[in-house]
Amino acid sequence: MKAVKISGYFTRTELLLWISSIFIIIGSYLLFDRSGVLKLISSLVGATSLIFCAKGNPLGQLLIIIFSVFYGIISYSFAYYGEMITYLGLTAPMAVLSLISWLRNPYNGSRSQVAVNRLNSNEIPVMLMLTAAVTAIFCLILKRLGTANIIPSTISIATSFAAIYLTFRRSPLYALAYALNDAVLIVLWSMAASEDISYISVTVCFVIFLVNDIYGFINWQRMKNIQSVESPTEKT
Repeated sequence: MKAVKISGYFTRTELLLWISSIFIIIGSYLLFDRSGVLKLISSLVGATSLIFCAKGNPLGQLLIIIFSVFYGIISYSFAYYGEMITYLGLTAPMAVLSLISWLRNPYNGSRSQVAVNRLNSNEIPVMLMLTAAVTAIFCLILKRLGTANIIPSTISIATSFAAIYLTFRRSPLYALAYALNDAVLIVLWSMAASEDISYISVTVCFVIFLVNDIYGFINWQRMKNIQSVESPTEKT
């Protein structure tokens, strides 16, 4: 992957979104934590990954792999084993596959933007069945491990799997699935923050992620429309 020049690559809206995200994340860390530096690093990497993913840039997937490792460690610290297993056992490996998929399907030969894919009518039912199966299996594992707040943790597995599947398939719907997952995680980490105030910074992180994922969906829809006009046929 070639280095990305920030100047001229991001729109003013995207720069404002990214810079605001960084400042809010750092501010919440200074207010509520100041000790768990891994939470800060993880949040900054995650926010940066989302702005690149919103552009359809494979670099976003590389950053998600790094974020998944950090987030898995943070989740383990609060006995959120579902989150730890999901991100280390599902999100990170699928991000590797998504990175390969995005690199293999550049738009007009440009590695800085992936070709947006249109799902066929059979894929959604298959995705839903796979999501249900994976969620059921992981729910049993979480019960055995004594996972904290198991209901939202189980819902998080379902939304995470749907999101990573759609990311791999290069569908704009990936961002909506991640937005739903963000909403679940805001609830999950708010529960943790009620016991340990330092986790407020993690909660704020996912509020930021929610805003970024909503923008990601909007921009992918824009990308899809532009690509459809310029290149009516595309690889799947």
